[in-house]
Amino acid sequence: MKHPKNFRVVNLLMLTVAGIVNAFGITIFLTPVKLYDSGISGTSMLLEQITPPYLSLSFFLLLLNIPLFLFGLKKLGRLFTAYAIYTVAVYSLFAWLITDVFPIDVSIASPLAGTDLLLCALFGGVISGIGSGLAIRFGGAMDGIEVMAVIFSKRLGITVGTFVMIYNILLYIICGFVLKSWILPLYSIVTYAAALKTVDFIVEGIDRSKCAIIITEHPDEICKALSETFESGVTHLSAKGGYSNRDKSMIYFIINRYQIIRMKDIVHNIDPFAYITISEVADIFSSNNNNQ
Repeated sequence: MKHPKNFRVVNLLMLTVAGIVNAFGITIFLTPVKLYDSGISGTSMLLEQITPPYLSLSFFLLLLNIPLFLFGLKKLGRLFTAYAIYTVAVYSLFAWLITDVFPIDVSIASPLAGTDLLLCALFGGVISGIGSGLAIRFGGAMDGIEVMAVIFSKRLGITVGTFVMIYNILLYIICGFVLKSWILPLYSIVTYAAALKTVDFIVEGIDRSKCAIIITEHPDEICKALSETFESGVTHLSAKGGYSNRDKSMIYFIINRYQIIRMKDIVHNIDPFAYITISEVADIFSSNNNNQ
């Protein structure tokens, strides 16, 4: 979760877009066929169904999310809290406009996907995931469950991801018992999976860069070859073998997935005994890059 330090107009504009996109995905694809989002949004959708009609989805979104964001104010910062509350407010406003004001019938079926549960689950998940991903990328949040996870996961001795997953599993189990049917909760898991993957794409990028760490005794030749071939910088660090106790060098190099094979060939042509590890890199920020 990104924590912004300075207010930016572009962030506010993108958070507005995020709230509108999320509202569109939820109200056009999920609520008409009674599928559930994850987190506090999904909890709000369930409460809307089991309470009197005058208690709307927008009401529960604000009622449940805002106290959570305020509770996390000290830990997560004022600007993040303001951004998050603003995003949820936009989401709630447009959810109300789509369901109650605009001339769109979302009472019994999706205007775009009808009653096809799989289509509604997939498109609802992807579109709401775009909204949530944009909210995170531009310094806010769409759902108070993220705040709960940050605050309580450490106290419970579990990771943030595990906390969110447990919450959502319990939510869908409760939905199953309330509805006395497991079809809609099971399709809601499809929604959750689609949204989760989409959030990763929006926040981290579809084609992540790769980090190559090379342990070698021929660093100068390898650094020169990599730099000339890929026309990019190479970081050279001193290292020592833990088993052999011999001085070695570690080379840190960023590439994309299409360059991996060529990089391996270059390295092993120079040093057949070089040790190479490759891992994914979510984001790369240069020294003069202003973070969101």
